[in-house]
Amino acid sequence: MQVRTLILGAGAAGLMCAAHAGPDTLVVDHARAPGEKIRISGGGRCNFTNLYTDADRFLGGNPHFHKSALARYTQWDFIELVDRYGIAWHEKTLGQLFCDGKATQIVAMLLSEAEKAGARLWLETEVGAVSHADGRFTCRVTRGGKVHHIAAENLILATGGKSIPKMGASGLAFDLARLFGLSLTETRPALVPFTFDAGRFADLSGTAVPARVGNDRQSFEEAMLFTHRGLSGPAVLQMSSYWREGEDVVIDLLPGQDATQDLREARAQSGRRAVTTALSQHLPARLVAHLGGQIDLTGNLADLSDARIDTIAENLHHWRLRPTGTEGYRTAEVTLGGIDTKGLDSRTMMTRHLRGLYAIGEAVDVTGWLGGYNFQWAWSSGVAAGRAISGPSA
Repeated sequence: MQVRTLILGAGAAGLMCAAHAGPDTLVVDHARAPGEKIRISGGGRCNFTNLYTDADRFLGGNPHFHKSALARYTQWDFIELVDRYGIAWHEKTLGQLFCDGKATQIVAMLLSEAEKAGARLWLETEVGAVSHADGRFTCRVTRGGKVHHIAAENLILATGGKSIPKMGASGLAFDLARLFGLSLTETRPALVPFTFDAGRFADLSGTAVPARVGNDRQSFEEAMLFTHRGLSGPAVLQMSSYWREGEDVVIDLLPGQDATQDLREARAQSGRRAVTTALSQHLPARLVAHLGGQIDLTGNLADLSDARIDTIAENLHHWRLRPTGTEGYRTAEVTLGGIDTKGLDSRTMMTRHLRGLYAIGEAVDVTGWLGGYNFQWAWSSGVAAGRAISGPSA
């Protein structure tokens, strides 16, 4: 069987590429349904892009590589597509856009676009040996118990990274990249909760607070959630992309406030109140009780010296913790690292040394912040490869 373009992976990037790669395109995936990560994202409503998509909100070995694709297919282009299909959406917070209805609307839209472009989709199809000779790629696949050998001029690696293996994620794209001589950067789970010693925050499980979580390189101010395994919530997930094993994270439990000033004013106005009562006006009582096991919060406000107030404030604004690790790929939203962008053309996503081989989406060493950025990278990189194959008018 011969096709012009073979896309491995029917996720966000693969389907978007299929919608632009032109006719005689075949998309194959081992899953029973396409776009499974789209379906579960955003609590089932799909955080499909971000109004404030900016090149600085992406990580990778080359901080400039992703700029070309993102500039040529922007968040506004995808929003226009969503509007064209009559899919209602809303901004939740910080520019994050979600469907009003179900995320499956986005999947259906992409399937419709791919079908209109002439692409075919084979699901429940296992990829076997892949090779290249005489300017063509050959891929052995098994579908419905029958083996097919597919020859293609163009091969698109769009199988994603290693995150959420229960949904079938694997390192296939990385294996094929190595097979064809591409280099990989270190891969690790990203946008993932921190773990701590068992029981570390058992008394706080389910408690959420606004916080700033950071280190010497980066910090994020959003919600933080205590769990029975450790710390989660948007601020923590964001920070995980910038954290390395053995490092501390520093947490400001009162971002935007001045705990020193607040406590001194409270001491002057209500000196007979308990310190814990005063702090419970700003933080959940369970968290205050937990902190009392590490900071001296005994007595009344009137008992506090300026030095004690300074110590309490320092701990509230600079609570230093060292995670034991993360929850790993099991719950990571994305894979950090991947196919080294040094081997790719930033305008077309094609490999520099082998014509017709492309890599897009999460498989590439481009990782966005939480909040729709990684989907936008999937759309933009998919369009870049698709248009390179079919022409700029696609």
